[in-house]
Amino acid sequence: MAEWFDPRVTPTQAGVTINGEAMGQVAIDQGLRSHMLKVYNYMASGVLLTGIIALVLQDTAFAQSVASGPLFWVVLFAPLALGMVMGIGLNRFSQSTLQAMFFGYAALMGLWFAMVLMRFTGESVAQTFFVTSVAFLSLSLWGYSTKKDLTGWGSFLLMGMVGILLAIVVNWFLKSPTLHYAISAIGVLIFAGLTAYDTQRIKSEYIHLRGHESLGKLAIWGAFMLYLDFVNMFQFLLSFLGNRE
Repeated sequence: MAEWFDPRVTPTQAGVTINGEAMGQVAIDQGLRSHMLKVYNYMASGVLLTGIIALVLQDTAFAQSVASGPLFWVVLFAPLALGMVMGIGLNRFSQSTLQAMFFGYAALMGLWFAMVLMRFTGESVAQTFFVTSVAFLSLSLWGYSTKKDLTGWGSFLLMGMVGILLAIVVNWFLKSPTLHYAISAIGVLIFAGLTAYDTQRIKSEYIHLRGHESLGKLAIWGAFMLYLDFVNMFQFLLSFLGNRE
């Protein structure tokens, strides 16, 4: 959709008029900050919605019945299906539709986390959330400000995600604690890398598509990617930091 960000591109190559009046670097920086703020606001709102639903439903009979009934599989696979539909229809859906789908995804994940959090103490969940937040903010800031080109990380991280998914399916049958912790450790590293990578990619999209009408949609899609990085890193970290009830 957009060219990947190359930190070696000069302002002139990026289409910036250094000494002219058309568009200065300051204007681009202000537009980029506004775009990134919109992305982070969407992402934070999604995390907040997920957290509120998870906390409200955590110890309810409804969440317990879902966890032990056929609806468990709906809650497990519905977010995956919705995320795929969002990605496939990114160019066709309106901005308001994408926004509704994003918050619908966050709501479904709230129900999923309501079942996950039932197994852990509230204190350990809060500590893990704090650690995840600090790690996410640090990695995202680094991805935004670094001059290092992270483009090459994409294929490596994608292969890592596929490997993690396959390992999770295998361990669903093996139920090996050792493999479980290995998956969690690798998962934390994968989504830590994706946090920095996705942040730089979002920055790249703005630089190459500034002024384009699709930026509103891309802000939602970028927020969705960062949301996934955050919630997955949180869930994998919970395997190490969470104290079970």
